Amino acid sequence: MHRGPKTAAAAISAALTLLAGSCSTDTTAQVDSQAEASTIPEAFTKLPSTRAVGDCAPGSGVTAQNGVVTIATDSPSYRPWFVDGDPSNGKGYEGAVAREVVEKLGYGPDQVHFETVDFNDALAAGEKDFDFAIDQFTIVDTRRETVDFSSPYYAVTQSVLALKNSPAARAKSLADLAPFRLGAQVGSTSFDAIAQTVQPRQAPVSFATTDDAKAALAAGDIDALVVDIPTGFQITANEVKDSVLVGQFPRPNAVTEFFGLVLEKNSPLTACVSAAVDSLYADGTLDALAAEWITDTGGAHVLD
Repeated sequence: MHRGPKTAAAAISAALTLLAGSCSTDTTAQVDSQAEASTIPEAFTKLPSTRAVGDCAPGSGVTAQNGVVTIATDSPSYRPWFVDGDPSNGKGYEGAVAREVVEKLGYGPDQVHFETVDFNDALAAGEKDFDFAIDQFTIVDTRRETVDFSSPYYAVTQSVLALKNSPAARAKSLADLAPFRLGAQVGSTSFDAIAQTVQPRQAPVSFATTDDAKAALAAGDIDALVVDIPTGFQITANEVKDSVLVGQFPRPNAVTEFFGLVLEKNSPLTACVSAAVDSLYADGTLDALAAEWITDTGGAHVLD
């Protein structure tokens, strides 16, 4: 049985509710939705304790530069996460999230500094000269050995890609995808999501690597490719000629990954930033930003 889409806020709020009861036992929580069950990363059982957002306001002395929030991003940056290669303009999903977080912390536009930090360097052990980094960092428990993560600000969904002249490119719903040959990397969340969410009439085609799957799509050996949505945007923009993003699966179907802000290990900011993110769920801001930058201008129609 397929359920209708849930909002990002409802999906992750439900997950965090389960986690609230599991933090003391340090065990991995499970989400069981009857339609699909996905494992919440172990990292979520180690969320920071609650702290008031105002504890990290200007004058608190907890930022790398007193009175200024320094945000790290990698370069180049791409839509729909950032716009015009400028993370500071508040456009794109992550650009807008970063702006909303610092506003929740009490910092104005003239109290924010952006710097370029390589993706892997942001995750490396040691002191940071930034306060938090935002760059589609998946929360993985092993990464917590070297850095802190905030509460999750985005539940990663799956996307469907097709060649623009293919009949599959005109699909508007999950049911529309059922007749087509769908493919994904073997063992991936994407491959599992085909069976769990689309329930195609033909057995899904598995590939050893995503590169093999991309080649099959380009050659017409499959009608559509299922990948996580960040990869989907990258492929259609830069890797497979004439490919289009047909749409995204309803969240939280088969979701096992979440994005979080990266902070220095044991940063005094971690709990404040998490509180800011949590409040953006509560007031609907993150759902609105996802709709604006990913579903609408990003072209990721929800295949319900």
